Amino acid sequence: MRTTLDLPEALLNEAREATGKASKTETIVYALQEVVRRRKIETLKAMFGTVAIDLDLSKVRGRHRAPAS
Repeated sequence: MRTTLDLPEALLNEAREATGKASKTETIVYALQEVVRRRKIETLKAMFGTVAIDLDLSKVRGRHRAPAS
């Protein structure tokens, strides 16, 4: 998609250097992907400790207890 943007040149150049990207487009695409990635991480962090999982680790790992005598 083509879009015209008015970006601060110094900021874009700094971002290009920081990311090692060759073009302005690559830099902006990378920055957008990074924003989305960080948002997903924050969403996962917010869920930490809120999901209750009832697993029998012995069964999951294939360790079965012998019946009590």
